[in-house]
Amino acid sequence: MIQPIIDEKTVCELERLVTQARHIVITCHLSPDGDALGSTLGLCQVLRKMGKDAHVVVPDQVPRSLTFLPNFKSVVVYTLHAGRSVALVKNADLIFCLDFNVLKRIDSLGSVIAQARAPKVLIDHHLAPDDIFDVSISFPELSSTCELVYRVLLQLNLTHMIDVPAAQCLYVGMMTDTGNFTYSSDYPEIYEIVAALVPRNINKEWLYNMTMNTFSANSLRLQGYALSQKMQLFADKGVALIILTRNELEHYGYHKGDTEGLVNKPLAIPGVQCSIFMREDEAHIKVSCRSQGTLSVNELCSRYFNGGGHRNAAGGEFNGTIDEALDVFYQILEEFNFNNK
Repeated sequence: MIQPIIDEKTVCELERLVTQARHIVITCHLSPDGDALGSTLGLCQVLRKMGKDAHVVVPDQVPRSLTFLPNFKSVVVYTLHAGRSVALVKNADLIFCLDFNVLKRIDSLGSVIAQARAPKVLIDHHLAPDDIFDVSISFPELSSTCELVYRVLLQLNLTHMIDVPAAQCLYVGMMTDTGNFTYSSDYPEIYEIVAALVPRNINKEWLYNMTMNTFSANSLRLQGYALSQKMQLFADKGVALIILTRNELEHYGYHKGDTEGLVNKPLAIPGVQCSIFMREDEAHIKVSCRSQGTLSVNELCSRYFNGGGHRNAAGGEFNGTIDEALDVFYQILEEFNFNNK
């Protein structure tokens, strides 16, 4: 049996806000992943079934690997449609902030959200959330925001509103944030939630193939190049590093999402306990880290890359050149305790 974890006072306040709201905006972090997009679209579908005027507004474009998700075409992208995004936020009488803990994780959309008069509800599983939210539901120990959204709906007595599209979205978020239930999924109750979603005819085999086993030809070529030509191993530390420059990305016709999952692959090498991937974007270096065991890449990203996340999966950004980012990496090799496992 799935036990309630959100205190009754918070549940009652959230129920009041949802009941009174007519126009609702739901947002998530930059470069939305399966959990960010799954939780926002899943919650949006439930709210629409309740008769609410609900919209998902995201800070930037969604990876094309997730465009199969139900109602994807209804997502409003701030960087493409700033005017409509601002209008929706200003008109909202309730704003849900999902899968991020601080407003800087939604870039310039953060100032729009901060200035909005509507109450703001946080539903998230990252450490140290901002204190700007009117209702804060934060459980870093949970596998995903999608798991937490399901628990919220359960305590609001709204799980009967979870139809096939909503169930698909929530399942995808839990699947992607646990590597198909291989990590961050030790709590037995996550499987009770899966057991509640599967009977809604979600077709989990199709969802797995679409989410984790579908790549464009350019994406496969880029990842093959990265692994064969760009992967460096530091055996004494148990660390793997992959760096891709903008020129290399452009050579392979890079689209957002084409390097999804690349950072995980070096962990298949015996002895590698930490994998770091750096990708040169237009404004900064995007850093993704994965680890095994008790090695905390959340601590690594927080300390060196102005980021964070979870113990075994975290990310951040570096404002500088590739060479400067590489200098930081060598500093990490000297300073960070990779033997703490």
